[in-house]
Parts: sequence; C-alpha cells; structure tokens
Amino acid sequence: MIHIGNNFDISESYIKILGIKIYYKFFKSKEEKAVLMTMHGGPGMSHDYMLPVSDLASNQISVLFYDQFGCGRSEEPQDLSKFSIDYGVDEAEEVRRTLFSDRKVFLLGSSYGGALALAYSLKHQDKLHGLILSGALSSVPFTVMEMHRLVNELPDWAKNAINSSQAGDNTSPEYQKAIDLFYHRHFLRLENYPEPVLQSLKYAEERNVYRIMNGPNEFTITGTISGWDITEKISSIKIPTLITTGEYDEVTPKIAEILNNKINGSKLIVFKGCSHLTMWEKRSEYNSTLAEFILSTKK
Repeated sequence: MIHIGNNFDISESYIKILGIKIYYKFFKSKEEKAVLMTMHGGPGMSHDYMLPVSDLASNQISVLFYDQFGCGRSEEPQDLSKFSIDYGVDEAEEVRRTLFSDRKVFLLGSSYGGALALAYSLKHQDKLHGLILSGALSSVPFTVMEMHRLVNELPDWAKNAINSSQAGDNTSPEYQKAIDLFYHRHFLRLENYPEPVLQSLKYAEERNVYRIMNGPNEFTITGTISGWDITEKISSIKIPTLITTGEYDEVTPKIAEILNNKINGSKLIVFKGCSHLTMWEKRSEYNSTLAEFILSTKK
C-alpha cells in the first residue's frame, strides 16, 4: 500500500526475512539525501511509538520502520532459540539488504533497539553512515541496577509495591499504581499517552517476545537477554555516533555517559525535562537534533 504526501510517500508491506514475514513502513522523502533505518525497543514492542521520527521525511531524510520478529504485525519464529539479540542482528541486516541492497544507511536504535543497534554496529558498521542511540544500553545488568536505583527514589508505598512484584506479586492495585507513577516519571512524562505509544505497549503485552527475552517486567529481567553485556566491545565502533537520553530517562544518563566514553568521537545530548521517549516530549527539538547529525554527516 502506498500513500502520497506533499514531501514524501508512505509505503507499507511485508517482506520475507529469514523465513518469516516482517512488516515495514517506509516514509520516502521526495528529495532524499539519506536513509534512516530504525530499531524499536522492548524487546517486544512495535515501531508505532517511534512514529514521530517520520517527521524527518519532510527534511530530506527517508525513514524506515519495521516490527522485529514476533513483534507488532510481524510473524514469530517457531524456533525459540532464535529469540536473541544475535538473531535480531541477522534479521536487521537482511531487512537492510532486501530493501536497500548495497546502500549504506543511518541506524537509530531506541531503548532495547539501541542495544540491538550497538550489536549490529559491531558486526556491520561498514553498512552504516552513522549511528544514533536513544535511551540505549550496552549492559542489561547495569541497566537493571540503575532502574532499581530509580525505584528506590520513589515514595515508600510505590517502592515497596514494585519490589514486591519481584517475588511474583504484580497484580495488586498498589503495584499498578506504582508502575504508573514510575512510567510517568521515567518512561514518558505526558499526562495522557498518545495512541501509538499505547499500541506499542499493547503489542508487548499480547505477544511472546517480551516474556521470553525480557521477563515479567522492567525490573525483573530473567529472559534470554539477562546477563547480556557488550560494554567492553563497543570501543571498536568507529562510525559517527550520536547518543541521546532524557534527564529522567529510565535508561539513565549514567548509562549514556558510558556509551559516550567508550565510543570514540561520539556526541552525547541530554534532553532536559525529558524521560525515555524524548521523541514525544520534545518532538521538534529531538528531530532537529537527529536531522542536523544525519545531514552534516552525510555531506
């Protein structure tokens, strides 16, 4: 399906990647100077929450979104051993190769997608013009530790409710209220969440990827990514890299600073007053920051 816009065209379809159907949505600029490929978070959400980035298509940057395996509208591998970051990297490279052949692209990873983008860059940085990491992480254990620090800064009732959830109690009204407080502080600091964000969260609940790869919740990671840590490897990334985080990000500025220190020549921007989904909280400023990085790098 193709929709025609003033400055860009929108197409959406499925492609066969590693034997399964993967959904994608492409905002193609009519005056394209660069292509940005995006990787959503979760693991297990969908691309929907990242849609504000499509604004870049009006600024000569085409933007590709896709739902990773088992996420959103995409099919799920039958082999559970494929629920891994390594498989996600192979999938991403097949998506890039299938849609763009031998062309280099820019890569944006958000949250878990940032972890995936780092792993992809370690293997395929020769396919990239540059890398953008938003609320990204290189170590699951350190990220969990930082999230627990944020939990311990909550009011006692909320802290106790969330800590109780790690013993299996995650159905109480107190827990749901505490999660709501945490999310409105550190995930998205808007009173009412936009429909695309709610859609991504709904997919994460309904599909299997989050439970298999992550675990029961943000603070109890027992899935296939538990223990994952490539911090000591990312210094081998040599391409231009932009790192963004929110002042109150659940994947904290401390984590972003580690990435910045490890990747030589990278640039770190902390968005004041923002949390994890900066693309919603400061949409124009966020996109302007990305556009400046992409267009100046692609000269």
